[in-house]
Amino acid sequence: MTNSQPVVLGELPSLSKLYVNAAATAARRRVLGAAAHQHTLPSVSHEVRNVKADVGNLTAYQHLVGETASDTLPAGYVHALAFPVSLSVLNRDDFPLPLLGMIHLQNHVEQRFPINFAEALDIRSWAENLAGHKAGTKVDVVAEVRSASSKEVLWRGVSTYLAKGVFLPGIDKPGSANGASAAAGFSPPNPTALWQLGLDTGRNYATVSGDFNPIHLSVLSAKALGLRGSIAHGMYLASRALADVGSVKADSFTWDVAFEAPVFLPARVAVDISTVQSESGGWERSEYVAWNARSGRRHFTGAVAALG
Repeated sequence: MTNSQPVVLGELPSLSKLYVNAAATAARRRVLGAAAHQHTLPSVSHEVRNVKADVGNLTAYQHLVGETASDTLPAGYVHALAFPVSLSVLNRDDFPLPLLGMIHLQNHVEQRFPINFAEALDIRSWAENLAGHKAGTKVDVVAEVRSASSKEVLWRGVSTYLAKGVFLPGIDKPGSANGASAAAGFSPPNPTALWQLGLDTGRNYATVSGDFNPIHLSVLSAKALGLRGSIAHGMYLASRALADVGSVKADSFTWDVAFEAPVFLPARVAVDISTVQSESGGWERSEYVAWNARSGRRHFTGAVAALG
């Protein structure tokens, strides 16, 4: 897929328009039935060139997630910058899975070089690895951010999503995984931080990220899509954990997160961060875990590690 001819978009797509179109597509598919669309991934990528960060938006993002003010783009902000391009791939008429209601399972990011806010960037995204899941069908969405001048990849992210309850023909459904038993055996450690998340958490992150997915905005809009209430954005939670790791991050690093249970708002989320040092005494790796401070149910786990 990386060698495919990209569809070059004139500008960053509007996320709100993409969600409106996704709702229309879902309604059309309900009328026409499953046979009306294909069951394979489109063999194209989408690309937007010469993208620059907005300084005011960057400052608001850093303040919201707790990142230190800097001219260097946080890895989570780069994800938000690339997200409209990725979503435009999921919103194609020939994309086999429904966009609305998609569940974010995990993320793997490689921050290869620091990115200055003034640098012009080329953003490219595509989908790959359509596969069965015990609860439906999952897919990887890849985004690459390159320097517009040197064309070198500065940042690369792979987001794995689940279309719950959607089982496509020809894609095997795997057997039961042991993730549930692993989650049941979780014993919360002493937290290093406690987050108080209000009902407006989803709307606040939507303002800086542009991700106005209805499942994050209000109880009513979330219930319309089958949830009992609004939930926090997964990338808000992961980005806040990344910010909590703090200044120990290297210029180049990997950043992983795996989501287990949604954070329904409002919420009190307990977080524990542990750090591993190298033999020379420098920072090598930080691991984090977050859970419901009341019930002890684990929400997500992740790690940040030096790259190379």
